[in-house]
Amino acid sequence: MIQELLMDEVRDFMKSRIILTAAELDLFTGIDEKPCSALSLAHERGLDVRATTRILDCLYVMKLLAKIDDLYRVTDKGAFLSSHHPETVLPMVLHMAHLWKAWGSLTDIVRTGPGSQQESGLKFSEQEWKAFVGAMHVAARALSKNIAEAFDVSRYKRLLDIGGASGTYTIAFLQKNPLLNAIIFDLEEVIPMARERIGDEGFADRVEFVAGDFYEDELPTGFDLALLSAIIHQNSPQENINLYGKVFRALEKGGAVLIRDHIMNEDRTKPPTGTLFAINMLVNTHGGDTYTFSEVKDGLEGAGFRDIKLLRTGEKMDCLVEARKP
Repeated sequence: MIQELLMDEVRDFMKSRIILTAAELDLFTGIDEKPCSALSLAHERGLDVRATTRILDCLYVMKLLAKIDDLYRVTDKGAFLSSHHPETVLPMVLHMAHLWKAWGSLTDIVRTGPGSQQESGLKFSEQEWKAFVGAMHVAARALSKNIAEAFDVSRYKRLLDIGGASGTYTIAFLQKNPLLNAIIFDLEEVIPMARERIGDEGFADRVEFVAGDFYEDELPTGFDLALLSAIIHQNSPQENINLYGKVFRALEKGGAVLIRDHIMNEDRTKPPTGTLFAINMLVNTHGGDTYTFSEVKDGLEGAGFRDIKLLRTGEKMDCLVEARKP
């Protein structure tokens, strides 16, 4: 029995690969638009008929598709993989497809160490950036509201969301505090995506956008709250020290920085999701990692922050650290 359960876990990559391929080919959207046979779908998309049929049958076994005679349609579960679903997870799955390639290098990295990527930050093509920002929005839809409930923003007037992506956390904090205004600071290629989502949510009059690279540029100043949401894990310890210094200079006296990320226990085994995420950073960045509270605290103190607190622990990158500028 133990051997069988073990082998089931080992074989799970096969299921993942099938779903990732179907997502990359956007099969769920096509079948969601019109139930069809494998033959008609393959001809319409220019795919191999036998391979398409085998993929669709596997998706049927996974209960992501239903099959009546030779016609396939999406199930309620599979519909989340269609781009038409209002709560689609397709961007996150496409981001996972991008990660697949990097994870394939894990054995070599363990043998020789990381080094394939020498530059700071995340490096994506335009299409991969869209998938990544969309994936971050999928991950943050519910969690951002939970974080906004857990952290009292009523004391603050101006928020600097550093690397704010599509602005999901900014939106959650603005909804919580009607008097709060914000600036989203992110790369030039990301700002249009943030501007669109902020506009769709009706907050265009309360949010400004500044394009920049926090590895290279100083941050906008004059804020009493700075947010580093899912940022520090992509950095090396020294990169975080540099970033904390920039945040310190950007904040008004008495202001605070809020860090949302995996915060590991001291033996680095909890939360379990953080141990896996550390590997994700190992294969995708040149120095990124998950960090313990003592590591984060030391870096913040070195930048001048005081009154550093671990406000919340969690399992889904929902740990919170707060620090103040004297």
